[in-house]
Amino acid sequence: MSEQKMSGTDRRDYLLKVLNQATEPLTGNALAKKTGVSRQVIVQDISLLKATGEQIMATSQGYLLIKHTQNDRTFKRLIVCQHTPEETAEELYLMVDQGVMVRNVVIEHPVYGDLEATLMLKDRHDVNEFLTKIKTTNAPYLAELTDGVHIHTLESDREEKIDSCIQALEARGFIFHSEG
Repeated sequence: MSEQKMSGTDRRDYLLKVLNQATEPLTGNALAKKTGVSRQVIVQDISLLKATGEQIMATSQGYLLIKHTQNDRTFKRLIVCQHTPEETAEELYLMVDQGVMVRNVVIEHPVYGDLEATLMLKDRHDVNEFLTKIKTTNAPYLAELTDGVHIHTLESDREEKIDSCIQALEARGFIFHSEG
């Protein structure tokens, strides 16, 4: 970009263009560098773009513009899991190793209702980055607020991969079963 400061409207148009061309998530810091503003300004710009209906998703890896195509054949399934924080890595590796993307994690909080974190973990590299961020920031897992009970949305190009993933989670004892 040029030395001249962009207007907010021009910057948001530019952000949309960059996000539309991106094949991987872009961090707020990376977008701030590209536009010459602070990360906080990018966060505000993204919020304004979302308010206008732009389908921008904030993930643990950065921002993504959701692009829908006519040929999109994605299968989704919600699963309820329960495990200890120490078993999180094993659970996530198990899922991505089956060729399944872990779209999110949702917990039902007694005060706030559903709390959702977008993950978009598609392989071990993504899982490792997520786990590193949790560790370096000393952030708790959402599931720690609900005795380990949480929901994931799984996505794949084939239902068989999701079925295989669920079987592996069940075999490991990660699928939640109500006791009453």
